Amino acid sequence: MPMTSTMSGMIQNGENGVYSLTVQIVNVCFVRVSEEPGNWVLIDAGMPKSAEKIIEAAEELFGEGARPKAIILTHGHFDHVGAIIDLVERWQVPVYAHQLELPFLTGQQDYPKPDATVEGGLVAKISPTFPHEGIDLGTHVQALNEDGTIPHMDGWTWLHTPGHTPGHVSLFRESDRVLIAGDAFVTVKQESLYSVLTQEQEISGPPRYLTTDWEAARSSVQKLEALQPTYAITGHGIPMAAGTLRENLRKLVDEFDDIAIPDYGKYVDGEK
Repeated sequence: MPMTSTMSGMIQNGENGVYSLTVQIVNVCFVRVSEEPGNWVLIDAGMPKSAEKIIEAAEELFGEGARPKAIILTHGHFDHVGAIIDLVERWQVPVYAHQLELPFLTGQQDYPKPDATVEGGLVAKISPTFPHEGIDLGTHVQALNEDGTIPHMDGWTWLHTPGHTPGHVSLFRESDRVLIAGDAFVTVKQESLYSVLTQEQEISGPPRYLTTDWEAARSSVQKLEALQPTYAITGHGIPMAAGTLRENLRKLVDEFDDIAIPDYGKYVDGEK
């Protein structure tokens, strides 16, 4: 992708062992589960050809030769799984995703094509150039536990937050109300090239050009707002915290039609 934000390559030190790394225009997360060496998990896998950057960041955080217990995917869009095959080959660790996301991660199904007609900005206009094909992780990927627990992540739960994709999930730690939201909502206007490049912080719904079910997306945002998170890392944009997060997330729920749903676009109009 011929665009890189001002935050690319930066590691954000979040809450209680949660870190995020911006890879061009998308965030991946590193979660330290305990002080035991090697007890950490990677959330999402960034852009294509970003494996070395992710490995370098992991070793900066956790030491030379750092290797996670597992990789958890919020969903399977290209900018969240770009380095997954390289990382799995390097680390030989399991990958977990929602059951409904597995067809896109095992070579059975492709995602709908990005919508260049959607209201937004230049990123939306060029989105048809983005890969939408599924990938094939074979037996390396398996479904998350149905009870909401997450392997190797004690204290965390996953929530089904569809709309952007059928099997999209967000991760929540109730003890300190930390949320890893994926693309259920984001903190940058992802359709605008200027906003993407500058990372101007602004609450927004899921990226419009790849969101196919807006009513499900609305319900997902309502579900996450009800958790009253105190810190949120989203798939795109700068982390948001405390009163700013609560105020903006409430605003997104109350004004979802105006803030999130585009005025026009083929998926808004019901095309699949």
